Amino acid sequence: MKALLAIIGFFCCIHFAAAQEGFAAFPNKNKITIPFQLVNNLIIVPVSVNGVELNFLLDTGVEETILFSLEDKELQLHDVESLTLRGLGSQDGVDGLKSKNNRLSIGPLQYSKQEIFIVIDEQMNLSASLGVPVNGIIGYHFFKSNLVKINYAQKKLVIYNYNKANLKKITKDYTPLDITLERKKPYVLSSVTAGGEVVSAKLLLDTGNSDAIWLFDRKSGQITVPERHFDDFLGRGFSGPIFGKKGRISDFALNRFKFRNPVASFPDTVSLRNVKMVDNRLGSVGGEVLKRFQIIFDYTNSKFYLKKNANFDLPFHCNTSGIELHHAGTKLVQELSRQNITTSSVKIELGGGGEMNLRYKFELKPVYEIASIRKGSPAEAIGLQQGDVLLSINDAQSYRYTLQEINELLKSDDGRKLLLEVQRNDKIIKFKLEMKSIL
Repeated sequence: MKALLAIIGFFCCIHFAAAQEGFAAFPNKNKITIPFQLVNNLIIVPVSVNGVELNFLLDTGVEETILFSLEDKELQLHDVESLTLRGLGSQDGVDGLKSKNNRLSIGPLQYSKQEIFIVIDEQMNLSASLGVPVNGIIGYHFFKSNLVKINYAQKKLVIYNYNKANLKKITKDYTPLDITLERKKPYVLSSVTAGGEVVSAKLLLDTGNSDAIWLFDRKSGQITVPERHFDDFLGRGFSGPIFGKKGRISDFALNRFKFRNPVASFPDTVSLRNVKMVDNRLGSVGGEVLKRFQIIFDYTNSKFYLKKNANFDLPFHCNTSGIELHHAGTKLVQELSRQNITTSSVKIELGGGGEMNLRYKFELKPVYEIASIRKGSPAEAIGLQQGDVLLSINDAQSYRYTLQEINELLKSDDGRKLLLEVQRNDKIIKFKLEMKSIL
């Protein structure tokens, strides 16, 4: 369903340029805790915009607050102008809007006089690819004034009122790293071994990137794409789809924290053409690495603090199947109900004069559709196609899984087999998928 926007103001044509106003009013507390959803290594937080409850991606890789994919929500926006948004992707910029003087709240945090950029391209839809509603992105303005701790393991944000006592207390057992804030985004120096040489690489700390590491091999003669790699769809930016290659690099390190053979992504030059790079940037650190830590961001002092969590030693996997799924709506499913609240019942007479009442309930369940198939992948080899609707996995109905749970199955180790049942037009087809890693 298309978004319903009640827009107040006037329109003019401008390009993307902004200076955010407003402030965050910290409540009369030393700290506040906000639970979040962690989906595909991405942090989804509840945000109220002008009194309407929405879900936003928390993204250190964006400067401004961005709104898209409102579905059936009605939202009033103020003082609106038109503009062009450009960023990662292989296409030109997309049409957008800028709205001033909005009110945002995240838990008890109140933000006044906020600018919001609105993407009106219907293809910019994170909800379908993540399987949960996502209506926008918030970045720098959430982090700039407070100490922000991200507890990936417990799925909690803790925001501390900024003072020296808090800073000393909460960072006691953490490893500090210096960051630079450039164009309102945090950058850190890392150590990368990709191509036989150890390279000091300046990388964006990007909580809005679900991959482990992105590297720009065309910007450094010392970083090369591994010999064993495959072409892949890496995601979608404001300027369209992002394509590139994936392969395992030898080593990656943040200070004393080292990782062997992580999977790195190498976006192609076409996808990067609309991005204004800061000097000497060679890539990004994403959620697949960051989720292995408790993290504290201190923008005021240009610091970033790390402490290992239970995820630290998890292996680095990639999608070995070649299937990219998305959420393609819902369907009404009838199931036996063990509860008293039902929508229908059937009476059955049993032999011997007894009776049995079967009660049913009807619920909306998710529908998962294949969005794309990677060339040369096991999924392509057995004949799966874009547009196939996934009905079952190993004889279990697909709607019993979340999209994230299915994606984890598709990252299984080499050799694992899945029995898939799909609907293609009016036909039901079964496939036996065997995972084969090429990295």
